[in-house]
Amino acid sequence: MSTRQLVSLHRAVRDDIQDLVTRRPVPGPSLPHVDPFLFLNHHGPQTYPPNNHGLPFGPHPHRGFETVTFILEGSLAHHDSGSGASVVEAGGVQWMTAGSGLVHAELSPEAFKRTGGPLEILQLWVNLPGRLKMTDPAYIPVPASDILVFEPSEGVSVRAVSGTDGAPIHSLTDVMLAIVSVDFGGSATIPTPAGRNVFFYTVSGNAKIGGEDVPEHTLAQVSDGNGMELSSDGGCRILFGHADPIGEPVVAHGPFVMNSEAEIAQAIRDYQAGRFGGL
Repeated sequence: MSTRQLVSLHRAVRDDIQDLVTRRPVPGPSLPHVDPFLFLNHHGPQTYPPNNHGLPFGPHPHRGFETVTFILEGSLAHHDSGSGASVVEAGGVQWMTAGSGLVHAELSPEAFKRTGGPLEILQLWVNLPGRLKMTDPAYIPVPASDILVFEPSEGVSVRAVSGTDGAPIHSLTDVMLAIVSVDFGGSATIPTPAGRNVFFYTVSGNAKIGGEDVPEHTLAQVSDGNGMELSSDGGCRILFGHADPIGEPVVAHGPFVMNSEAEIAQAIRDYQAGRFGGL
């Protein structure tokens, strides 16, 4: 087995949104994306007081990609113009295919705004190839109880959302995504099929890849290979994934990600004409 080695580190940039603690490792000054992984916002961890205003993500459009939202703490209410609606609690995931376009809102439920409490959320944008950018929108809420958990070795657990036998989501592009937790002193060799790009972000704690340190709130780029030696001296939690690179032009404008400026212009016209629907 050829093991992947650490190539570079990309520290998340702090970029708060109103009173919401926000860190963003990608896109950043040294890394525009990890094809097909486009964007990650890490919100929190923080504790909201009672009678708070909750999350600030009111109705807004998307086209051309998918959003995968991990609710690590707290809860999140979703509504979209394709009639998708749910509240997902801590440990769950929301998987939304924006595809040809929709409008959605991601807000705190009324109960959370009344009582407050801890909140931590990861939202990852996953690109779609040109042939799928205009696919029908879809939304799948995944409660924590539906997520497969397996232990490749003692002290290491993998909560697989997609791309693994038994995972609740079958993605359009066979993307594998999971939350990996490593206990104090734990280690494991994680399968990573050769030729696929790996997404590796330390949500909390410090990790090691092949014995090389990856600090907290850092995205690691690794070499190719079909396995990765993962460990942690003090324990850590990682957003981990891998996928085939798309290898197409990425043209992004706010909430739209397409292959050309002309397609972006069309997305704006379609949204302004009300073709995405509304809430």
